[in-house]
Amino acid sequence: METSHLITICSDSLGDTAEAVVQAVIHQFENQRVKIKRYGNIRHEDELRKLLEEAARHKGFVAYTLVQPELREVIREEAVRLDLRIVDIMGPMMQAFIDTFDDSPRARPGLLHQLNENYFRRIEAIDFTVASDGGRNLEAMFEADIVVMGISRTSKTPLSIFLAHRGKKVVNYPLVPEVGPPPHLLSLPSSRLIGLTMEPEHMLKIRSERLKMLGLPLDTQYTSLARIQEETDYALALYSRLKCPVIDITDKAIEETAGIIMGYI
Repeated sequence: METSHLITICSDSLGDTAEAVVQAVIHQFENQRVKIKRYGNIRHEDELRKLLEEAARHKGFVAYTLVQPELREVIREEAVRLDLRIVDIMGPMMQAFIDTFDDSPRARPGLLHQLNENYFRRIEAIDFTVASDGGRNLEAMFEADIVVMGISRTSKTPLSIFLAHRGKKVVNYPLVPEVGPPPHLLSLPSSRLIGLTMEPEHMLKIRSERLKMLGLPLDTQYTSLARIQEETDYALALYSRLKCPVIDITDKAIEETAGIIMGYI
């Protein structure tokens, strides 16, 4: 039996443009059972989050033609949180038009919206931060406004995305005792570095909940208090060596931690 796939289309207009592109792509593939679900006239962030969660549950992807800046930011942020692939149908074409002809689109759904300098800075920061998540691109550290360091489950990714929405290019780098810090990290000024830490007992609860959610056994080194203490001690020693600010995020909301970081820089 063939697998049925779901492609979700969302738009703050009718969604005709996105569906036409999706249909054209589908015709290039044989023997594919694909269901298209279209949402038009999206105006609120809650509507957008709900449809994205549905798409993630069905393990499909989302094609969108959102022109409102706040909705475009939300879909990028939620796609990272949900590990969901999204396809921006109009964005690259709009950018090409603007860059080539030095012009700006109009600001209402159904047309193109006014994209100001701050908006582009945020989008560039978000793209940069997503591409650099988890230390995937060490060279990006030299371009980053902020490098966030921490052991596993110190909320590095959501914090980085939050900061990117403030226009900051962020690299988050996971710390592991068995893997020494890269030369890239050691060569950066301390003013661009932020170290995250958390009380080991609190970290133990978070890691245990994570494994439960994934249906994995809890009796692992990952959820050993001794191992967590070892990782924490390693991180604190590195922060001391780097002479960078250290933030204890135990019981802190991401917004609070981000505010502290913005104060440092």
